[in-house]
Amino acid sequence: MPGYELMGEEELLEIRDIFYKGGVLFRHGFEGLRNGCYKVREFEKAFAAAMGAPHALAVTSGTAALRVALASLGLRKGDEVVTQSFTFVATVEAIIESGAIPVCANIDFTLNMDPADLEKKITPRTKAVIAVHMLGTPARLSEIAEICCRHNIPLIEDTAWGCGGHLQGRPLGTWGEVGTFSFDFAKTMTTGEGGMLVFRDEKTYLRAAAWHDHGHENNPAVPRWEDTRASSGFNYRMMELQGAVGLAQLKKLPLVVAAQRKNKAALWKAIADLPGIEPRAVPEGAGETADALIFFVPDKDSARRCRAELLKVGLTTKILPEAFSWHFAGTWHHMPELAQAHGGSLEKAFLPSQKILERSVSLPVTVKQAPDTPKKVRSALSLALNQGR
Repeated sequence: MPGYELMGEEELLEIRDIFYKGGVLFRHGFEGLRNGCYKVREFEKAFAAAMGAPHALAVTSGTAALRVALASLGLRKGDEVVTQSFTFVATVEAIIESGAIPVCANIDFTLNMDPADLEKKITPRTKAVIAVHMLGTPARLSEIAEICCRHNIPLIEDTAWGCGGHLQGRPLGTWGEVGTFSFDFAKTMTTGEGGMLVFRDEKTYLRAAAWHDHGHENNPAVPRWEDTRASSGFNYRMMELQGAVGLAQLKKLPLVVAAQRKNKAALWKAIADLPGIEPRAVPEGAGETADALIFFVPDKDSARRCRAELLKVGLTTKILPEAFSWHFAGTWHHMPELAQAHGGSLEKAFLPSQKILERSVSLPVTVKQAPDTPKKVRSALSLALNQGR
């Protein structure tokens, strides 16, 4: 979750500030009306500082961030981009929309990209890798980044679930050439919809900034209506209202992550000794956002029973097992580009990943967790797991 749990007066004050200073909702121009109020610019600057990145660019969604990232790297039609088989459908959609060919690697027991399988998926046509930090646990970035460096392939981090997390003391999203973030309503911080990119290289940032704004270079030497351009682009500009909310939410991010870590630990303490439960693997030195508590049970039927018993006590699961089809590439038969890249069929394309996911259970973690939630979770899971014995 849970930026939306803490939505309140701070966000409203930032929004009111826009209207007190002229009510300009467009991120560029209208200097005579806005009285120096530039919320999106402020948000980008503050986010870059929080992540320790030299450049940040706000956009309309996490999906848009991925699309802009691919555009900034200059991919051409027919280039291959490797991502992972467990991710939200948007990661592969962005690859297809860029004209590139999506290739998915299997996952390991972190539920993120398996570096060994990434190595197998790389070909001379591979022009980028997108590693995803699923549900708040960092991917094995040390190994993945080393593979990308050795093959001279740029790394993009899809940090939709990892905002506020780190690995070996380094913020997630800053290991690759580009990091992308989502601020949809269920993420650690939210602008309702919205996203962000961070860059280590100024040239890549400038290409992205122009591309997300119809090619506008925002040349200070000329007015916007006579602006210079070097390429075409599209419109993925964030508006000022989103930037205002983002400024307030960013200040709450450390609190959100700390609360989620505390509440996740309480959930795990309540169930760790139950028979048949194995914890998700976590890379050494990982600072998770604790978006979810994920564990493995003996089989697919056990996972389904866990969900059923949790529902009976007014609780639920998150993505696993109920939203499996929206997050597993083996079910995306509606994407012919993906199927073609994996031999024409997805039925058996990612069997190692499927076997892991089918026996996974994901519990949502919130900031405002009810005191009796760990006890209720334990009771429900005990019933579910005993049914299968």
